Amino acid sequence: MRKLGIVALGAAAALTLAGCASGGTGGEEGAEIRVWLVGTDTPDEAREYLVDTFEEEHPGSTLVIEEQSWEGLVDRLTTSLSGSDSPDVVEVGNTQASAFTSAGAFLDITEYYDELGGDDLLPGFVEAGSYDDKFYAAPLYSGSRLVFYKKDALAAAGLSVPTTLDDYVANGKALAAANPGKSGIWWPGQDWYNALPFIWENGGEVAVPDGEEWDAQLSSAESVAGLTQVQDVMTNASAAPKDANETGPEVGFCDGTTLQLSAPSWVKWSILAPADAEAPGCPDQEANLGVYALPGKDGGAAQVFAGGSNIGVSAKSAHPDLAVDALKIILSDEFQTIYGKGGLVPAKLSLADTLGTDEVAQAIAAAAGNAKLTPASPKWADVEAAGILQDLFVKIAQGGDVQSLAEAADEEIEAILNS
Repeated sequence: MRKLGIVALGAAAALTLAGCASGGTGGEEGAEIRVWLVGTDTPDEAREYLVDTFEEEHPGSTLVIEEQSWEGLVDRLTTSLSGSDSPDVVEVGNTQASAFTSAGAFLDITEYYDELGGDDLLPGFVEAGSYDDKFYAAPLYSGSRLVFYKKDALAAAGLSVPTTLDDYVANGKALAAANPGKSGIWWPGQDWYNALPFIWENGGEVAVPDGEEWDAQLSSAESVAGLTQVQDVMTNASAAPKDANETGPEVGFCDGTTLQLSAPSWVKWSILAPADAEAPGCPDQEANLGVYALPGKDGGAAQVFAGGSNIGVSAKSAHPDLAVDALKIILSDEFQTIYGKGGLVPAKLSLADTLGTDEVAQAIAAAAGNAKLTPASPKWADVEAAGILQDLFVKIAQGGDVQSLAEAADEEIEAILNS
């Protein structure tokens, strides 16, 4: 089992970070503002809009976007946000936000709440970015997971879009059986995000508050029922590597080895990326690309993980006023509309119609209405960084005993959340 490889964002970090006054120079021009965006989800059009608008509004100053990878992000943020060379504006995963807000790593932006969007902001993400009744990290974007599939493969197997979670599993196994060597449901072993609906739909939970502590519940009868279904899919429907992560889902779809996959809504644009893109997709497959919301155990839309990000200003930004101005541009209708047109759920409720009315937009709406988040503990980011869930599902994919693996994971999760 992978050991916890980060400095926990606990009391010591909170004292270190919360006690640091920002070394700001107010509205000083002639500064360089560094913005950390994670992954490739923010479109080039949005990045260009941010840079151009900021530099037009602040002559003599520059804005530089530094792209980060999700892997190892918590480690890098822990180091960078507490150092003397901190970036100014930082994106974090919504499940990681509370770790940094509670540690004092972000500037208190409560006074800008209304100007950034106020009650129009996604409420669950506002909650994730708040701590002790103060607002530290605004929503950036959201996106529920959808099922993408090849229409011709489903038709050739005589299958229709499933209406229950059991039907979804059965369809995946049938597609794999009819197409040896291909994934009826592509599911690499480390992908724990797609396991959460199986846990939740069977009545289980990852961890719940119990007084002032957390009770991990992966080993409950309900959760194990869901995990057993996950193992069935990984074993009998997926040809993905048992120890791989979920990056690059468009690759298998485009080369024909993936017939179905569950992924964030914005993966549509990865699949349809032009051939000359940095990460090319297969736009010629657009007519063959189907999508639906993962069905629940008893029908309707399943409870799925609400992916997405928050964004805040580093408490150690050398130019906090300029950094806040950059944040205002990021939360502007113009910037957020680019997200909506690209298949990402904008940070503002009023911009939901920018997603359009096509099949993907309808599926996003169905999935988003029943989406959930991971346990709301400031230490949840430490659980993710420790790789506990990744390790658990690799071992489940490799055929391990679900009950004993879940019990071991519960012990590790509680050791971190209750430390």
